[in-house]
This record gives sequence, structure tokens and C-alpha cells, in this order.
Amino acid sequence: MLALVQGLTEFLPISSSAHLILVPQLFGWADQGLAFDVAVHFGTLAAVLWFFHDEVREIVVAWCRSLVGLEHDAADARLGWAILIATIPVVLVGFLFEDVIETRLRSPLVIASTTAIFGVLLWVADLHKKEIADEHRISLGIALLIGLAQAVALIPGTSRSGITITAGLALGLSRQAAARFSFLLAMPAIAGAALLETVELVRSPDPVDWLPIGVGLLVAAASAYACIKVFLGVIDRIGMLPFMLYRLALAGFLFWFFA
Repeated sequence: MLALVQGLTEFLPISSSAHLILVPQLFGWADQGLAFDVAVHFGTLAAVLWFFHDEVREIVVAWCRSLVGLEHDAADARLGWAILIATIPVVLVGFLFEDVIETRLRSPLVIASTTAIFGVLLWVADLHKKEIADEHRISLGIALLIGLAQAVALIPGTSRSGITITAGLALGLSRQAAARFSFLLAMPAIAGAALLETVELVRSPDPVDWLPIGVGLLVAAASAYACIKVFLGVIDRIGMLPFMLYRLALAGFLFWFFA
């Protein structure tokens, strides 16, 4: 169930951290452990890599060719640079403020508040979107601003996908472009988190039960892939209002439950 929750909420703008804290509390489950966190992160990473494998290959090839001065697709190379620039803020903020985030910002009150506040901001950005660019025309300045928004998502309850889509819409991207750039931007963020957790896991003396870990990885990957596919298929029709309403309901439930 936790792997399913992770897969479904990692890429929807509804905050995976809020769900992963609430579900174990509801059922009285113990902490799932570091190995499980590693598995579901690799599962969601595999899902987004597979879904965008053609685009990722083209971006990587164009970006590498641009480094050495070979002929390349300028739009794909620019998108590669945009992803790189947008990743820098979350790396710096995570490194500098890891202790504060882990010890002071994981309270139910913070999570419920950010779930509600950034849900409303998502809807407002969608209402006033301009739709003047797709992800291949993102400037490095816009990429940096979206990256700064992603750094804010280190606060639990904000939703990484939610705030990057919000920033993309506010900066002139279409719904599809904002979502696709958010998902592409997720790759280095999830990969970094998974690698850091893997290092901690290797250093940990705790034993690993590989069967539930393997099941968790597969379930997270399959559910995340399905979630990305469905979300991109319906986003232009339904907009962001349903996600705002869901986040407000979730925030209300969190306030009530933890009170």
C-alpha cells in the first residue's frame, strides 16, 4: 500500500509526503525503514525514465554534443541546460538546511498548512496561465525560477510536482509544458535522493528483507508510470481545480486527525 501511495502521489500535485505520513498513522504501522524508501524512489525514477525515454535520450545527446561543439538540436540542448540549472537550488538548499527540514518542518501542522496553501496557489496560477511557451523554449532564467520553487518543496506538504507546475504556469508555460518539465526535473531530484539513501543504507547495520523491497519497487514503478500517463492525458480537460479541492480536503483531515 505504501508503494502504491508513493507511486500515485509522487507526480500528482497533491504532496506525497503528506500521504506517506498520514497512511502509516491511520493504520498504526511502524516506520517502513530506509531500504523501503530507497526501493520506492528507484521505482518512481524508473517509471519517469521509461515514460520519457525517447525525450531523455534526445536531450542527453544534444546536451553532450553542445558541450563539445558538435552539431546538435538547439531546443533539446537548451532543455538539458534548463533541467541542470533548475536542479541547482534544491541541491544547495537541501545541503545547507537538511537538519532544519528534518527536525523542525515535519510536524503535522506544517504539512497540513503547506498542503492547503500551495494547493490554492496551484489553482490561482492555473486560472491566470498565459500559455506562451512549451518546455523546449524555457529560458535559463525561467528554469532557475522553477528550480527555486522546487527548493521550497523540501518543506513537507508542499509537493515537488505541485509547486514546479505552479511556477511553470505562473511563468507562461501551458499545462502540458509545465507538467512535462516538472516530470523531467524530477529525474535528477529523485535520483539524488535515492543515491543519498543508498549510501545511508550501505552504512546501516540493519538487515534487509528483500522480498517486500522488491515488491515495493515494482508497485511504485507501475503505479507511477500509470499516474504520469493518465495525468498528462486529462490535465488539459480538468485543469487544477480538482487537485486544489482534494488538497484542501486532505489538509482539513490532517488538522482534524492530528488534533
